[in-house]
Parts: sequence; C-alpha cells; structure tokens
Amino acid sequence: MNPDYVEIIRANSHPLRPLPTGMPPRLEAFPAVRAVIFDIYGTMLISASGDVGSAEPGRKTRAVVAALAAAGLTLADDAGTAAADCLVGAIQKAHRRVRARGIDHPEVDIREVWAVAIDELVRRGLLPAHATHADMAALAVHHEVLANPVWPMPGLLRCLAALPRAGCLLGIVSNAQFYTPLLFPALLDRTLEQLGFDPGLLAFSYRLRAAKPGCRLFRTVAEALFSRGLSSNEVLYIGNDMLNDVVGARQVGWRTALFAADRRSLRLRASDLRVDGVEPDVVLTQLNQIVDCSHREVVGPENEYGNG
Repeated sequence: MNPDYVEIIRANSHPLRPLPTGMPPRLEAFPAVRAVIFDIYGTMLISASGDVGSAEPGRKTRAVVAALAAAGLTLADDAGTAAADCLVGAIQKAHRRVRARGIDHPEVDIREVWAVAIDELVRRGLLPAHATHADMAALAVHHEVLANPVWPMPGLLRCLAALPRAGCLLGIVSNAQFYTPLLFPALLDRTLEQLGFDPGLLAFSYRLRAAKPGCRLFRTVAEALFSRGLSSNEVLYIGNDMLNDVVGARQVGWRTALFAADRRSLRLRASDLRVDGVEPDVVLTQLNQIVDCSHREVVGPENEYGNG
C-alpha cells in the first residue's frame, strides 16, 4: 500500500449521501448463507458516477487537466479535450488487444493506459518530453478521485462487522483498478483484510484483465469457495447493477441481492435483453438488510450517515 496514494484520495474526498431510488426493499431469509460477496462501487461505496471509470465526458476532461497539473504537467492551450480523448483512445486500444485473446469483457490496468496516453500527448507536442517520467499511478489516482468521488455507504462498518460474527465469509467481485483497495484505508482507516475480507476471495477486474458481467471474476471466487466446501446456494452476492451483478453472479449459481440504495448508481438495465425475465432473489435498500437476509441478528441502530 502506497501511503502517498492513500493521502491523495483522502485529501480529495468529501462526504456523499445516497440519493433514494424510491424502490421498496424485498427481503427473504437465507439461513444457509455462509459467504457474502460484495460489489464495490455503488454498493459498499457511494459513487458520484456510479462505477469505476464511468464519469461523464466534461467531468473526465476537467479531471485529466487537474491530474496533470497536480503532477506539475501543463498542457498546451485548449488541449484538455485532446488529452481526455487520448486517455479514452488508449483504453479502447487496450480493450481491443485483450479481446483478441478471447476475453469478451476486457479490462485494463489504468497505469499502463496513462503511460500510452502521455506518450501520445508528448508525440503531439501537447506535453513536454519529461512528462513520460511522471508517476503514472499518481496520475491515475488524481484523475479518479476528481472524476468519480466516492464515500462509504451508510452503515458499512457495522454491516461488515456483523457478518463475520454470524459466521459469514466476506469477499469481493468488482470492476476495479489498483487504487480501488486503497479507498478503504483512505476513507475508513482500515485495509480490506482489517475489515474482515478474506484475501483469497477478492477478484478485481484489473488483475485478471477481465470485467463483469463476464464470468471470469465470478468463477475465480466461486472456485475458491468450492475448494473450502461451500456450495453455490450458500453464497449471496450483492451489487447495484442488474446486468453486471445479478446476471453475472447467476452464471455461477449464487443467490443475488440488488442493492437499490442510490439512484446515481442503480442500474436496472430495463431495455437490455440480457436482463429480460431476470429477477434478483432480494432487493436491498440498506446494508444492514444483508444481515436480515442471512437470518442473523439485525445490525443495531446507528446514525443515519455514520460508518462506525
């Protein structure tokens, strides 16, 4: 864990509140649940954009310019849009390379993408030559915290404390980048392991170069759970996206919970045929309802927007 990157996140973060979706919860008890696997953006963390790398174009352009400025790099006049386009273009090229290896839903390591984009901007004369020696990870972190601010969901810490006490393993399947795990020590002063997550049950898209809704991330954690003696119906997956999360988790036979707490990140995908006829097992509007569904003692009351 790089403390400098954690400090960048901390210094550029501010409290957010979920915006109610108007959806009512639909709960069902699953007394056999032995593992709860989480999505991150829009589920454990409020996300201003709804997902990693999904900010609107104007915000992305401003974030690119600000990230470069934070690294001491000044773009040529009126080159902000060109810089943002270079970053998007580098991502698209990387996706094409990964697809050529047979992965339907490719993912990139954003540090490599930034290096390609910086090289192109230098080649065009929009950045000075020394820009190629910049810290690409720091650029990526600066850009992300500006383009996609995040904050812990209300009740996150209490939920994560209650589930292991009830005998549930904790894991993650998430579209994510290298900086995503750093969000937790930055915002909660605890690493994922300190929060109770099993290191063997963490699947991040940038590591596997494959993203949701593809099956690879889910299969990785499903195989790890199977090796520990858990069957698929003993696993509950929670996420805010009907396609990426509900459809994705069903590919490996897990029970599914749609997290409908924040309208910024709720993705119902009503016009997408891939979710036609698909229903989550439960609909949650608060994190403590996960404990209800595992048929354990309900998490106690807390300040509405507290995390402790």
